[in-house]
Amino acid sequence: MTRFRYSPRHLLGLTLLSTALATAGEQPPATETGKKDDAAVEQRAPLAERSELEALALERQLAAAEQQRLDAAGAPFLALWLPANDPAPKGAVILLPGDEENADAPRTIGPLRHKLPDAGWHSLSLSLPDPQGASLPVRVAEPPAAKVEATAEQSPEAAAAAEPAPPVESAPSAEAVRAAHVERVFARIDAGIAFAEQQQAKSVVLLGHGSGAYWATRYMAERKPATITHLLLVDIRQPEGFASPINDLLAQITASVGDFYYRDSVTAREAALQRKQLSQRQKQPTFVQVGLDALPGNPAVGEEQLFRRLRGWLDKQTGGNK
Repeated sequence: MTRFRYSPRHLLGLTLLSTALATAGEQPPATETGKKDDAAVEQRAPLAERSELEALALERQLAAAEQQRLDAAGAPFLALWLPANDPAPKGAVILLPGDEENADAPRTIGPLRHKLPDAGWHSLSLSLPDPQGASLPVRVAEPPAAKVEATAEQSPEAAAAAEPAPPVESAPSAEAVRAAHVERVFARIDAGIAFAEQQQAKSVVLLGHGSGAYWATRYMAERKPATITHLLLVDIRQPEGFASPINDLLAQITASVGDFYYRDSVTAREAALQRKQLSQRQKQPTFVQVGLDALPGNPAVGEEQLFRRLRGWLDKQTGGNK
Protein backbone atom coordinates (compact mmCIF):
# COMPACT_ATOMS: atom_id res chain seq x y z
CA MET A 1 0.00 0.00 0.00
CA THR A 2 1.29 3.44 -0.99
CA ARG A 3 1.76 5.94 1.85
CA PHE A 4 1.36 9.72 1.23
CA ARG A 5 3.80 12.10 2.78
CA TYR A 6 2.54 15.65 3.49
CA SER A 7 4.91 18.54 3.34
CA PRO A 8 4.92 21.15 6.17
CA ARG A 9 3.04 23.57 3.84
CA HIS A 10 0.23 21.00 3.33
CA LEU A 11 0.00 20.34 7.07
CA LEU A 12 -0.28 24.09 7.79
CA GLY A 13 -3.07 24.45 5.22
CA LEU A 14 -5.01 21.54 6.70
CA THR A 15 -4.62 22.97 10.19
CA LEU A 16 -5.96 26.41 9.12
CA LEU A 17 -8.85 24.79 7.26
CA SER A 18 -9.89 22.68 10.24
CA THR A 19 -9.65 25.69 12.56
CA ALA A 20 -11.87 27.77 10.25
CA LEU A 21 -14.47 24.99 10.04
CA ALA A 22 -14.47 24.52 13.80
CA THR A 23 -14.99 28.20 14.55
CA ALA A 24 -17.50 28.87 11.76
CA GLY A 25 -20.36 27.75 13.95
CA GLU A 26 -19.29 30.09 16.78
CA GLN A 27 -19.75 33.30 14.73
CA PRO A 28 -22.86 35.29 15.68
CA PRO A 29 -25.55 35.67 13.04
CA ALA A 30 -25.05 38.51 10.56
CA THR A 31 -28.15 40.30 11.79
CA GLU A 32 -26.93 40.36 15.40
CA THR A 33 -23.52 41.68 14.32
CA GLY A 34 -25.21 44.41 12.31
CA LYS A 35 -27.31 45.38 15.32
CA LYS A 36 -24.23 45.61 17.51
CA ASP A 37 -22.46 47.79 14.97
CA ASP A 38 -25.49 50.07 14.66
CA ALA A 39 -25.67 50.41 18.44
CA ALA A 40 -21.98 51.31 18.57
CA VAL A 41 -22.48 54.00 15.94
CA GLU A 42 -25.47 55.44 17.81
CA GLN A 43 -23.52 55.60 21.07
CA ARG A 44 -20.49 57.22 19.47
CA ALA A 45 -20.02 60.75 20.83
CA PRO A 46 -19.88 63.65 18.35
CA LEU A 47 -16.43 64.95 17.47
CA ALA A 48 -15.18 67.81 19.62
CA GLU A 49 -14.51 71.18 18.03
CA ARG A 50 -10.92 72.07 17.17
CA SER A 51 -11.15 75.07 19.50
CA GLU A 52 -12.20 72.82 22.40
CA LEU A 53 -9.30 70.45 21.79
CA GLU A 54 -6.87 73.37 21.71
CA ALA A 55 -8.38 74.74 24.92
CA LEU A 56 -7.81 71.38 26.62
CA ALA A 57 -4.19 71.45 25.45
CA LEU A 58 -3.74 74.96 26.87
CA GLU A 59 -5.16 73.81 30.20
CA ARG A 60 -2.45 71.17 30.39
CA GLN A 61 0.34 73.54 29.36
CA LEU A 62 -0.41 76.76 31.24
CA ALA A 63 -0.47 77.60 34.93
CA ALA A 64 -3.83 77.17 36.63
CA ALA A 65 -3.69 80.77 37.88
CA GLU A 66 -3.97 82.02 34.28
CA GLN A 67 -7.04 79.95 33.43
CA GLN A 68 -10.58 81.17 33.82
CA ARG A 69 -13.64 79.10 32.91
CA LEU A 70 -16.25 81.66 31.89
CA ASP A 71 -19.92 81.01 31.18
CA ALA A 72 -21.38 82.02 27.80
CA ALA A 73 -25.15 81.59 28.04
CA GLY A 74 -24.74 78.26 29.83
CA ALA A 75 -21.76 77.04 27.78
CA PRO A 76 -18.42 77.18 29.64
CA PHE A 77 -15.27 78.11 27.73
CA LEU A 78 -11.61 78.84 28.49
CA ALA A 79 -10.22 82.35 28.87
CA LEU A 80 -6.65 83.30 29.84
CA TRP A 81 -6.25 86.02 32.44
CA LEU A 82 -3.13 87.93 33.48
CA PRO A 83 -3.45 90.79 35.97
CA ALA A 84 -1.57 94.05 35.47
CA ASN A 85 1.86 94.26 37.07
CA ASP A 86 0.99 97.64 38.53
CA PRO A 87 -0.55 98.72 41.85
CA ALA A 88 -2.84 101.08 39.91
CA PRO A 89 -3.98 99.21 36.77
CA LYS A 90 -5.02 101.33 33.79
CA GLY A 91 -7.75 98.93 32.72
CA ALA A 92 -8.32 95.63 30.95
CA VAL A 93 -7.81 94.60 27.32
CA ILE A 94 -9.99 91.75 26.03
CA LEU A 95 -8.28 89.96 23.14
CA LEU A 96 -10.19 88.10 20.41
CA PRO A 97 -8.09 85.69 18.29
CA GLY A 98 -8.82 85.07 14.63
CA ASP A 99 -9.86 81.89 12.87
CA GLU A 100 -7.38 79.02 13.29
CA GLU A 101 -5.93 80.75 16.38
CA ASN A 102 -6.34 80.00 20.06
CA ALA A 103 -6.25 82.17 23.17
CA ASP A 104 -2.45 81.91 23.39
CA ALA A 105 -1.52 81.94 19.69
CA PRO A 106 2.26 82.32 19.24
CA ARG A 107 1.79 85.34 16.96
CA THR A 108 0.08 88.57 18.03
CA ILE A 109 -2.42 87.29 20.62
CA GLY A 110 0.03 85.34 22.80
CA PRO A 111 2.78 88.00 22.85
CA LEU A 112 0.28 90.81 23.49
CA ARG A 113 -1.43 89.08 26.39
CA HIS A 114 1.95 88.60 28.06
CA LYS A 115 3.28 92.11 27.34
CA LEU A 116 0.22 94.16 28.31
CA PRO A 117 0.47 93.46 32.10
CA ASP A 118 3.96 95.02 32.16
CA ALA A 119 2.40 98.16 30.64
CA GLY A 120 -0.17 98.36 33.44
CA TRP A 121 -3.06 96.59 31.68
CA HIS A 122 -4.93 93.44 32.63
CA SER A 123 -5.18 91.03 29.70
CA LEU A 124 -8.03 88.61 29.09
CA SER A 125 -7.71 86.39 26.01
CA LEU A 126 -10.88 84.56 24.93
CA SER A 127 -11.29 81.24 23.13
CA LEU A 128 -13.72 81.61 20.24
CA PRO A 129 -15.74 78.75 18.69
CA ASP A 130 -14.75 77.12 15.43
CA PRO A 131 -15.46 79.28 12.36
CA GLN A 132 -18.77 78.66 10.60
CA GLY A 133 -18.37 80.20 7.17
CA ALA A 134 -18.98 78.86 3.68
CA SER A 135 -18.22 75.17 4.39
CA LEU A 136 -21.57 74.32 5.93
CA PRO A 137 -23.91 71.34 5.62
CA VAL A 138 -26.29 71.55 2.70
CA ARG A 139 -30.01 71.36 3.43
CA VAL A 140 -31.29 67.86 2.67
CA ALA A 141 -34.64 67.79 0.88
CA GLU A 142 -37.26 65.53 2.42
CA PRO A 143 -38.28 62.66 0.10
CA PRO A 144 -41.88 62.86 -1.18
CA ALA A 145 -44.26 60.67 0.75
CA ALA A 146 -45.42 57.67 -1.26
CA LYS A 147 -49.14 57.56 -2.01
CA VAL A 148 -50.48 54.24 -0.83
CA GLU A 149 -53.99 52.96 -1.41
CA ALA A 150 -54.54 49.90 0.73
CA THR A 151 -56.97 47.32 -0.62
CA ALA A 152 -58.80 44.56 1.05
CA GLU A 153 -56.77 42.00 -0.86
CA GLN A 154 -53.47 43.26 0.64
CA SER A 155 -52.02 41.29 3.47
CA PRO A 156 -51.16 43.15 6.70
CA GLU A 157 -47.44 42.59 5.97
CA ALA A 158 -47.71 44.10 2.48
CA ALA A 159 -49.70 47.06 3.75
CA ALA A 160 -47.10 47.77 6.44
CA ALA A 161 -44.26 47.53 3.93
CA ALA A 162 -46.04 49.94 1.59
CA GLU A 163 -46.51 52.65 4.24
CA PRO A 164 -44.52 55.83 3.54
CA ALA A 165 -41.21 56.10 5.36
CA PRO A 166 -40.89 58.79 8.06
CA PRO A 167 -39.48 62.07 6.76
CA VAL A 168 -35.70 62.44 6.82
CA GLU A 169 -34.55 65.08 9.26
CA SER A 170 -33.02 67.90 7.24
CA ALA A 171 -29.81 69.70 8.18
CA PRO A 172 -30.07 73.30 9.41
CA SER A 173 -29.76 75.95 6.75
CA ALA A 174 -26.51 77.86 6.28
CA GLU A 175 -28.20 81.03 7.49
CA ALA A 176 -29.36 79.36 10.71
CA VAL A 177 -25.89 77.95 11.41
CA ARG A 178 -24.25 81.34 10.88
CA ALA A 179 -26.83 83.10 13.05
CA ALA A 180 -26.19 80.61 15.85
CA HIS A 181 -22.44 81.16 15.47
CA VAL A 182 -22.85 84.94 15.83
CA GLU A 183 -24.77 84.43 19.06
CA ARG A 184 -22.10 82.06 20.40
CA VAL A 185 -19.34 84.59 19.70
CA PHE A 186 -21.33 87.47 21.20
CA ALA A 187 -22.12 85.41 24.32
CA ARG A 188 -18.40 84.82 24.89
CA ILE A 189 -17.61 88.51 24.47
CA ASP A 190 -20.41 89.31 26.94
CA ALA A 191 -18.86 86.90 29.44
CA GLY A 192 -15.40 88.44 28.96
CA ILE A 193 -16.70 91.97 29.54
CA ALA A 194 -18.60 90.86 32.64
CA PHE A 195 -15.44 89.25 34.05
CA ALA A 196 -13.34 92.36 33.35
CA GLU A 197 -15.91 94.54 35.10
CA GLN A 198 -15.82 92.20 38.11
CA GLN A 199 -12.10 93.01 38.38
CA GLN A 200 -13.08 96.70 38.72
CA ALA A 201 -11.15 97.69 35.60
CA LYS A 202 -11.30 101.46 35.08
CA SER A 203 -11.42 101.05 31.32
CA VAL A 204 -12.24 98.00 29.17
CA VAL A 205 -10.79 97.83 25.65
CA LEU A 206 -11.82 95.32 22.98
CA LEU A 207 -8.95 94.13 20.74
CA GLY A 208 -9.40 91.80 17.78
CA HIS A 209 -6.82 90.21 15.50
CA GLY A 210 -7.59 88.91 12.00
CA SER A 211 -11.19 87.73 11.87
CA GLY A 212 -11.32 88.46 15.60
CA ALA A 213 -11.17 92.15 14.58
CA TYR A 214 -14.31 91.58 12.51
CA TRP A 215 -16.12 90.04 15.48
CA ALA A 216 -15.03 92.86 17.77
CA THR A 217 -16.31 95.42 15.25
CA ARG A 218 -19.60 93.60 14.69
CA TYR A 219 -20.16 93.27 18.42
CA MET A 220 -19.61 96.98 18.93
CA ALA A 221 -21.89 97.89 15.99
CA GLU A 222 -24.78 95.58 16.93
CA ARG A 223 -24.64 95.41 20.73
CA LYS A 224 -23.38 98.97 21.32
CA PRO A 225 -22.08 98.26 24.85
CA ALA A 226 -22.10 101.38 26.98
CA THR A 227 -19.04 100.33 28.99
CA ILE A 228 -16.75 99.77 25.96
CA THR A 229 -15.55 103.03 24.40
CA HIS A 230 -12.29 101.86 22.80
CA LEU A 231 -11.76 99.36 19.98
CA LEU A 232 -8.42 98.07 18.66
CA LEU A 233 -8.23 96.27 15.29
CA VAL A 234 -5.10 94.46 14.11
CA ASP A 235 -4.80 93.11 10.55
CA ILE A 236 -8.55 92.99 9.89
CA ARG A 237 -9.87 89.92 8.04
CA GLN A 238 -13.45 89.36 6.92
CA PRO A 239 -14.46 85.80 7.90
CA GLU A 240 -15.67 83.68 5.01
CA GLY A 241 -19.41 83.37 4.57
CA PHE A 242 -20.52 86.39 6.63
CA ALA A 243 -22.17 89.12 4.61
CA SER A 244 -21.86 92.17 6.91
CA PRO A 245 -18.97 94.17 5.37
CA ILE A 246 -16.45 95.52 7.85
CA ASN A 247 -16.79 99.08 6.48
CA ASP A 248 -20.57 99.07 7.00
CA LEU A 249 -20.00 97.97 10.60
CA LEU A 250 -17.34 100.62 11.23
CA ALA A 251 -19.74 103.31 10.04
CA GLN A 252 -22.04 102.46 12.96
CA ILE A 253 -19.39 102.79 15.67
CA THR A 254 -18.89 105.94 17.75
CA ALA A 255 -16.13 104.53 19.99
CA SER A 256 -12.46 105.37 19.60
CA VAL A 257 -10.98 103.04 16.97
CA GLY A 258 -7.34 102.13 16.44
CA ASP A 259 -6.86 100.52 13.03
CA PHE A 260 -3.48 98.76 12.78
CA TYR A 261 -2.60 97.27 9.38
CA TYR A 262 0.51 96.01 7.57
CA ARG A 263 1.39 98.35 4.72
CA ASP A 264 3.65 95.85 2.92
CA SER A 265 0.56 94.31 1.27
CA VAL A 266 -1.08 96.22 -1.59
CA THR A 267 -4.46 94.70 -0.71
CA ALA A 268 -4.10 95.73 2.93
CA ARG A 269 -3.12 99.28 1.95
CA GLU A 270 -6.09 99.67 -0.38
CA ALA A 271 -8.51 98.33 2.23
CA ALA A 272 -6.99 100.62 4.87
CA LEU A 273 -7.41 103.62 2.56
CA GLN A 274 -11.10 102.81 2.12
CA ARG A 275 -11.56 102.65 5.89
CA LYS A 276 -9.77 105.95 6.36
CA GLN A 277 -11.89 107.68 3.71
CA LEU A 278 -15.00 106.25 5.34
CA SER A 279 -14.00 107.71 8.70
CA GLN A 280 -13.47 111.10 7.06
CA ARG A 281 -16.94 111.02 5.46
CA GLN A 282 -18.49 109.91 8.76
CA LYS A 283 -16.56 112.60 10.68
CA GLN A 284 -15.00 110.15 13.12
CA PRO A 285 -12.15 112.12 14.66
CA THR A 286 -11.38 109.28 17.08
CA PHE A 287 -10.52 106.92 14.21
CA VAL A 288 -6.73 106.50 14.17
CA GLN A 289 -4.94 104.44 11.56
CA VAL A 290 -1.43 103.07 12.06
CA GLY A 291 0.64 101.38 9.33
CA LEU A 292 3.11 98.69 10.41
CA ASP A 293 6.03 97.01 8.67
CA ALA A 294 5.77 93.25 8.32
CA LEU A 295 8.97 91.59 9.51
CA PRO A 296 8.59 87.89 8.65
CA GLY A 297 12.31 87.28 9.09
CA ASN A 298 12.33 88.65 12.63
CA PRO A 299 9.00 87.95 14.32
CA ALA A 300 10.20 89.03 17.78
CA VAL A 301 11.02 92.52 16.52
CA GLY A 302 7.72 92.64 14.65
CA GLU A 303 5.75 91.74 17.79
CA GLU A 304 7.62 94.38 19.80
CA GLN A 305 6.86 96.98 17.11
CA LEU A 306 3.15 96.16 17.29
CA PHE A 307 3.10 96.23 21.08
CA ARG A 308 4.82 99.62 21.31
CA ARG A 309 2.42 101.20 18.83
CA LEU A 310 -0.59 99.69 20.58
CA ARG A 311 0.64 100.83 23.98
CA GLY A 312 1.12 104.36 22.64
CA TRP A 313 -2.45 104.38 21.28
CA LEU A 314 -3.84 103.07 24.57
CA ASP A 315 -2.02 105.66 26.66
CA LYS A 316 -3.13 108.50 24.42
CA GLN A 317 -6.75 107.49 23.88
CA THR A 318 -7.58 106.25 27.36
CA GLY A 319 -5.50 108.66 29.36
CA GLY A 320 -3.39 105.80 30.68
CA ASN A 321 -0.21 107.88 30.52
CA LYS A 322 -1.47 110.38 33.08
